[in-house]
Amino acid sequence: MNEAETKHSNTKSQDLSLNSGMIGAAVPRPDAIDKVRGEARFVDDLVFSGMLHAAVIWSEFPHAKIRNIDLTAIMDDPRVVCTLTSEEVPGDNIVHVIYDDQPALAAGIVRYIGEPIALVAAEDRASARAAATRALIDYEEIPAVFDPEEALRPDAPLVAVPAAVEKGPNLFNSMRIRKGDIEQGFAAADVVVEGEYRFGYQEHAYLETQGAIAVPEEHGAMAIYGTMQCPFYVRSAVAQVLGLPLSKVRVVQTATGGAFGGKEDVPSLVSALAALLAWKTRRPVKLVYDREEDILTTSKRHPAVIRYRSGAKRDGRLTAIEVDFIYNAGAYQTLSSAVLWRALMSAAGPYRIPHVKVDGRMAATNTVPNGAFRGFGSPQMNFAHESQMDLLSDRLQIDRLEIRLRNALQIGDETATCQRLEESVGLTETLEQAGQTVDWENRLRKIEAFNADSHSRRRGLGISTVTYGVGLGGKAPFLDKAGAYMKLEADGSITIAVGTVEMGQGLTTALTQIAAEALSLSPERIHLAPVDSSRVPDSGPTVASRGTLMSGLAIIAAAEKLQERVSSAARDLDIPKEEIPSRLPEIARVFFMRNIDPAVEGWASGEPVDWDPESGLGNVYFVYSYATHIAQVEVDLVTGEVNVEEFVAVHDSGKIVNRRLAAGQVEGGIAQGLGYALMEEIPRQGGRLLTTGLTTYRIPTICDIPLRSEVSFVEAICSKGPFGAKGLGEVPLMAAHVAVSRAVVHALGRPITTYPFSPERVKKAVTMQKNSE
Repeated sequence: MNEAETKHSNTKSQDLSLNSGMIGAAVPRPDAIDKVRGEARFVDDLVFSGMLHAAVIWSEFPHAKIRNIDLTAIMDDPRVVCTLTSEEVPGDNIVHVIYDDQPALAAGIVRYIGEPIALVAAEDRASARAAATRALIDYEEIPAVFDPEEALRPDAPLVAVPAAVEKGPNLFNSMRIRKGDIEQGFAAADVVVEGEYRFGYQEHAYLETQGAIAVPEEHGAMAIYGTMQCPFYVRSAVAQVLGLPLSKVRVVQTATGGAFGGKEDVPSLVSALAALLAWKTRRPVKLVYDREEDILTTSKRHPAVIRYRSGAKRDGRLTAIEVDFIYNAGAYQTLSSAVLWRALMSAAGPYRIPHVKVDGRMAATNTVPNGAFRGFGSPQMNFAHESQMDLLSDRLQIDRLEIRLRNALQIGDETATCQRLEESVGLTETLEQAGQTVDWENRLRKIEAFNADSHSRRRGLGISTVTYGVGLGGKAPFLDKAGAYMKLEADGSITIAVGTVEMGQGLTTALTQIAAEALSLSPERIHLAPVDSSRVPDSGPTVASRGTLMSGLAIIAAAEKLQERVSSAARDLDIPKEEIPSRLPEIARVFFMRNIDPAVEGWASGEPVDWDPESGLGNVYFVYSYATHIAQVEVDLVTGEVNVEEFVAVHDSGKIVNRRLAAGQVEGGIAQGLGYALMEEIPRQGGRLLTTGLTTYRIPTICDIPLRSEVSFVEAICSKGPFGAKGLGEVPLMAAHVAVSRAVVHALGRPITTYPFSPERVKKAVTMQKNSE
């Protein structure tokens, strides 16, 4: 891919006051060398004295009562140390995420295949796994339901724990938006189009599977080492299941080999299970899932059904949308209510729409619980709203790029939730720049000429435009916070500790650059300490593209405090302001000799947001990111295979902190989005997932990545962000998969409305198109 270009938007900006030139620079990643050398220590690399290995006894049925658990045969192996069931849990048998509905170990009933029932601890992993197979569980099967629409019928088998449902059996949550007068909006429309869109699972497919080690410590405390996104979620879960105060649980994030949302909720369960065995044996216990366990038992992107109706005037201006959607939560809530809310907020897309009606429901089924996945809730909705825009384009005979430009949100416009956008809206610039990069009109003419001459192949050009509210927004404003500890060491170097985590996305690098800019130092003099919940502040979860924004603000706040103390000491030494950075070791020695406190704390909280659950309206996010992606594909009409030939991605994520890392985020999102659109699928038979490994779950390889790609940025500065930055991480996947799938539809001249666009589905569409001609 080409080196990312950065262009400044003409939207409202702030005085960045950049001192050292760190912001925007392609600073090397401080964690890269250890990873390249194989020296980074992931959870399965760690060994503790006397450590045991755990195995889980999983449910074999999607819905059943547990009559009896017989584990006596397990103890015949002398290498097995103990077993554990729900009756032995010392605290609450609950793994809290948002609701208290999911048990650590099934008690009396199982609700999905792969639910933990009991645990085994042995001297080695092989013995633990072999022993687990000897468990004898007596089940009484009861009726189950797997389809989310069927689950919401009055006569459906009851899945959900009553405490987790909102209004009816198996209805975890329902949310809505009501803006304007929907009947008036459609009455004013000259054209109305409708579509129904269906989606299956998407597996996170992170390189490193789920894993944790629980280590008993002095005074009845417990330490957890694990691969995770949210150390403080894990701390709360372990404390609750062990019946300990939070002060007696310490969580250390190990090097984490990818997450994508899948290590937001699941590590709480994994860590709780390891902690239970460590509590019982008073020995360290390691629990690491193999790939089959990880795929079959952990969260996925939610399957969904979306029904969408759009109205527009003859000139393409949108008048109204009506959306009804159901997402499949699986057997327990985990993060589903947050996913539902994000889907709700994404339903209108990045467009001005005066009349909006959206209804979303989250259904409980006897399937593996689903959770967050990059964009959580938005990607399904992005495909729906962009498909609708293309349908309108076809009906109105208005170019697809042009119809988006006519409806794109700008400063001063209202969103679907009646939020007035006051700054940092670079959406139009992303559309214009993407169109210019591909030479949109000429490209379409070339594709038309190619298709006219080819009988076995067709090319298509797809465009997608998305918006993303950065942070956790009005549904959970109490989580949009961050803290940073900063310490001037005696040699003039700086130690910083934050609670957000590095999981491969480059957060350590970005935060180091922000600190370097704030302190006018080189990044080599700054070290971000490993994340340990006993030594860093709770900075909220590392999700929702909020890490750079929130922790960056906390670091700047800490830097301002430290600079005040440093400047005071410098004045006492008659050191000019401009010489402070080069003479910081000298100043630091003064701190040491005069007992000046070298440590400060910075704190940041999100700007005020609000949301009315009744109407769905409010100022739901304090800033938004935007993107436009354009993909060119070539479709083999014989085999149904799709080749993505060229890709252009233009993003507005505010000021780019590290251009190289930002481009890498976008490139990764393109690959992940390509997989979601074209190939990633998990067949299900009843409650059983039929994919057990990466040999049967296809993800993109280097051969699938487009040979010609360009990533660039417009910088619609966010005055509330660190040096003008917003968020980026979620957005690339959201836009990428839609650009690819819409390109396929353009090539075929016939809609496909079910994901993924596999060769089989493409061939079926080709056949139907031929039959209709």
